Amino acid sequence: MTDEEFRLIRDLICDFCGIYFEDSLKFLVERRLQPRLPVFGFVSFRDYYRLIKYGRECEREFDEIVERVTTNETYFFREAYQLRAFTDEILPMVVAQRSEGRIRVWSAGCSTGEEPYSIAMLLDKCPIVAGRPVDVFGNDISRKVLRTARAGMYTQASFRSTDNAYIKEYFHRDGRTYQLDERIRNRVTFGHLNLMDENALALIGKVDVILCRNVIIYFNHASRARLLATFYRKLRPGGFLLLGHSESLVNETKDFELAPLTNDMVYRKPGEGSLL
Repeated sequence: MTDEEFRLIRDLICDFCGIYFEDSLKFLVERRLQPRLPVFGFVSFRDYYRLIKYGRECEREFDEIVERVTTNETYFFREAYQLRAFTDEILPMVVAQRSEGRIRVWSAGCSTGEEPYSIAMLLDKCPIVAGRPVDVFGNDISRKVLRTARAGMYTQASFRSTDNAYIKEYFHRDGRTYQLDERIRNRVTFGHLNLMDENALALIGKVDVILCRNVIIYFNHASRARLLATFYRKLRPGGFLLLGHSESLVNETKDFELAPLTNDMVYRKPGEGSLL
């Protein structure tokens, strides 16, 4: 892969899904996409670029590219301090602000489902929403990880931060795998979504909380700006945006307020009740 071929393919990937590879990651893109060349009888990445730029199969091939270049590292109750902020501080504020109607929680970039399922388990134990309809839905661009999420079958690696009490109550062990209880699986809806696809995003209504953790670190500034503008539009006034521990909106956007909570620092869309 020449430097020019890398830049051409890198920019197409970024335009498609927002993920951006710095020049130092050329080796990674080359290694992960090299096996696709012989599939089409190509001898150069220039031919492959033409395929994904102009070919009839470009859409289907981008699905293949996504599976090869995305990172899907996740586990249950990741960044537990932030989830404590969700149950102990954010959720009571959302309930107080919206005395009736459905509460909606969106896991954007949900990977194999551990994040939205963690939310569902916490909600199951949260008396403040007892009897209150709460919609939890997760989206990801990878169809492969969504199949895993819908199946709700996990290995020990997903439980590195999970209290044994949750495993005993909500999972059924079968050898080396753990099946999530159907009651929790039914509380979460999954769907395929490219966060750069404006038409698909238009189908998502207003939400109260967005979790997009450890996702925007893989985007460039322009892609982050587009996504954050989408989140702003989708959040109800006073709604919350939760990012990963290494992610910040500094130098990204001034649309959101910084909300200093006891357990975490999160972002909030200005609106009714949003001044903390």
